[in-house]
Amino acid sequence: MSYNLKFISDNDLYDHVKNTAEQYRFKIDLSDFNSNLVDAIKLTFDSKVYDKSISEVVESEVIRQLDKSNTNHIGYFHQNIFKYLGDNQWTVPQQGYDIVNLSKNIFVEMKNKHNTMNSSSSKNTYLRMQSTIIDNPQATCMLVEVIAKNSQNIEWKTTIDSTQLSNSRIRRVSIDKFYELVTGERDAFKQLCEVLPKVLSDVVIKMKEEDIETFGNPRIQQNTVLKELKNISNNIMQSIYIYTFTKYEGFDDKFQLR
Repeated sequence: MSYNLKFISDNDLYDHVKNTAEQYRFKIDLSDFNSNLVDAIKLTFDSKVYDKSISEVVESEVIRQLDKSNTNHIGYFHQNIFKYLGDNQWTVPQQGYDIVNLSKNIFVEMKNKHNTMNSSSSKNTYLRMQSTIIDNPQATCMLVEVIAKNSQNIEWKTTIDSTQLSNSRIRRVSIDKFYELVTGERDAFKQLCEVLPKVLSDVVIKMKEEDIETFGNPRIQQNTVLKELKNISNNIMQSIYIYTFTKYEGFDDKFQLR
């Protein structure tokens, strides 16, 4: 196991990738599926408009939900790797900013994509950073974007309530430039991307070995949503309505789709 990155040890990189991969969701049941109340009306439109079976639509929704959870885990990967970089000067607080370096007075909010924040979220983030640099004249605040439009470390210019705001100590920084700042290596992020598939391959092999030892079979996705819906009614669409709207008037075993 040798990855040859100067800015992070092989063990730290492997362990961090493994910790991230182990958070991936492999199981989903009907309770999980409806934990945020599935939109039965939308699923009906999707099925009819796209001319897909309701089973296909449910499977697509399952994949979307799993993907949403796993996207959050990738956020964990991007944020927490900095605990291992830059001579351990970078910390990941339990609350507040995502990443902090108190010795350099750098405070970081990290986003996965440049368009992740809506106008309200963007406003709140900027005002928070503005408050930070007022309270701490030595502070620099950064909005670090993993997927930015450009490689950049620029002054964040924005408009709030029709007023244009900017300050050289409030920055918008792409992830490659942030890696350069933290590690001192201009192409550190590129190096990480090049080696990541190999690390993940090593991790997945180990995870499969561990599952065989613990459970007797390799880790597999376990999706019981359709099976549980069929237990409610042979008509899966009907089951979705009954399950989703179970607390509404009339949505009991007498409910019948036409």
